[in-house]
Amino acid sequence: KLTDIKGIDPEFCSHKILLEEDYSPKVQSQRRVNPKIHDVIKKEIEKLLDTGLIYPISNIPWVSPIHCVPKKGGMTVIKNNENELVPTRLVTGWRVCIDYRKLNEATRRDHFPLPFMD
Repeated sequence: KLTDIKGIDPEFCSHKILLEEDYSPKVQSQRRVNPKIHDVIKKEIEKLLDTGLIYPISNIPWVSPIHCVPKKGGMTVIKNNENELVPTRLVTGWRVCIDYRKLNEATRRDHFPLPFMD
């Protein structure tokens, strides 16, 4: 359940995205994924559905593609075909991401952006 997730208060997390007037909704096609990665995405979506962070809807004007990226792990060294040692990053898991670039373009800009840390 959503209330079981540490640090997340559902009342505090609810928000609305304000859009610019001159943008029309974009429906982007989904990208092809490896069948192994498809299982990772399916499990993550089921987990988010079970906790109540997301819920199924239909007839939505905005559709953004989903993809998976490897979580950064440690480094290891392996030998290639020519017996050369090649540093390789270990994959410790997968992170499911959504490409919101089209939605970000249409989002209304803040009048008072966050200041730089300098």
